[in-house]
Amino acid sequence: MVHRVPTTATYRVGDFDLAVISDGHLKLDAGAVFGLIPRLLWEPIVGKDNIDADYRIPLDLNCVVVRRGDDVLLIETGMGTKHADARAFPGDFGHLLERLAGLGLRPEDVTHVANTHLHADHCGWNTSLREGELVPTFPHARYFIEKREWDVALHPNERTRGTYFADNFEPLARTGQLELVEGEREILPGVHFLPTPGHTADHAAIILSSGGETAIYMGDMVHHAVQSERLAWISAFDVLPLMSLESKRHLMARAIRDNALLISAHNAYPGAGRLTEHEGRRTLVPE
Repeated sequence: MVHRVPTTATYRVGDFDLAVISDGHLKLDAGAVFGLIPRLLWEPIVGKDNIDADYRIPLDLNCVVVRRGDDVLLIETGMGTKHADARAFPGDFGHLLERLAGLGLRPEDVTHVANTHLHADHCGWNTSLREGELVPTFPHARYFIEKREWDVALHPNERTRGTYFADNFEPLARTGQLELVEGEREILPGVHFLPTPGHTADHAAIILSSGGETAIYMGDMVHHAVQSERLAWISAFDVLPLMSLESKRHLMARAIRDNALLISAHNAYPGAGRLTEHEGRRTLVPE
């Protein structure tokens, strides 16, 4: 199974310039990705060439750079390099900064960071080790995190302690760069945090609206493109699957209504497309 290294995919949404960049990929158990859906149904969709000998499939780590004027917003920060245990996190990741550099951006240029939630594969580059000290990777950025997600992540339980790592986010409070968000909120003109509970109780999507156009960064509402098309296909990683179902129902209806550009954290790079519906059948058309 060969995983290709992506080039940068760019989009224009109203006044926003978007670039999807990848921190790399993880390999996760396919059965967990598809939850209750039997292998007989998901294997033909995934394709046997994309399944390794241990029945793991690659999930890309798609992050988005959003630019308008002097603002440089980074949505998600990937896995980073602090937690590279090959048994717990198999894959190839840690490439975010070099791909930012490919856009001509340094960490100092990022003005805002938004995390949909605080699982390790979404906030790993929030912080970095420098001279033995954990510091924010983006020294001039405000970091936007849902308040209850922050509280839960600081107090992991037996299920969540394998993916909530305080060193990915706790230093942000010490430097005064943390901005906790409650409920739906506009964090920048045209950029909204939207609660989409299910994957975690306080998961959020990021909505970009400008000039009558819309883009939606879904985070972990889906882990594979087919889960955008089929509401009942829900990952075993979701802690509240019935809430995932309702969050998907509402957001996918909005995506169809607005002809929104949908961007997923884990769909095959660049993870972007538009959802169409014909005679009750939904199809995600890649872009």
